[in-house]
Amino acid sequence: MDKEEEKLIRAAFKSKTWNEIKTHDSWRVFKIMAEFVDGFEKLARIGPCVAIFGSARTRSDHPYYRLTEEIAYLLTKKGFGIITGGGPGIMEAGNKGAHFAGGKSVGINIELPFEQHPNPFIDPDKYIEFDYFFVRKVMFMRYSQGYIVLPGGFGTMDELFEAITLVQTQKLVKFPIVLVGKRYWSGLVQWIKERMLEEKNILPEDLEIFTLVDTAEEAVKIIEDFYNKYALKPNF
Repeated sequence: MDKEEEKLIRAAFKSKTWNEIKTHDSWRVFKIMAEFVDGFEKLARIGPCVAIFGSARTRSDHPYYRLTEEIAYLLTKKGFGIITGGGPGIMEAGNKGAHFAGGKSVGINIELPFEQHPNPFIDPDKYIEFDYFFVRKVMFMRYSQGYIVLPGGFGTMDELFEAITLVQTQKLVKFPIVLVGKRYWSGLVQWIKERMLEEKNILPEDLEIFTLVDTAEEAVKIIEDFYNKYALKPNF
């Protein structure tokens, strides 16, 4: 971490008095509302997509990057739009696969003091930037018709469990959630079964909310089969 990054992080976490917090938050609500309005208007015009989540740190020569490109390419060829976080790594691979398939993709980026920057494969008129993670997540959940999750870090876990929770609690229409990379995800899935399920913190049917696969073809087939089963068509 260089000095400039450290300076930005320290500024972000600078302690404030209670009065400063109250005053700042009172005005912040207007900026939050503006982000919601802008996001709803732009994404409503674009239409529903399949969301691809994953690490911003995945290099372009990594097998997961190439796998993501293939998934996005195949989905786009079948008529689906792609929505990513708009940044580098897995997100870039998703937008890139859609780009080279001649399809459309969306990037909903987040302003961060480090790591995140928009990738070059997003249609310029389909790029949206947010200050607030929770507003950005609402846009993902609201306008995605399927979720494909590649290996990632805390942010990816946050997005994954948000989607699972919303489907589990029926706050979101049940759409397919696909975890790609058995080697990466199998330990987590096993822990969910051995701890959450055995201690009755979830129900057995909750395990059916998501599916674990290894290949691009398997991931795309789950999305496609879902739409065929319910006689739905992608609407981008």
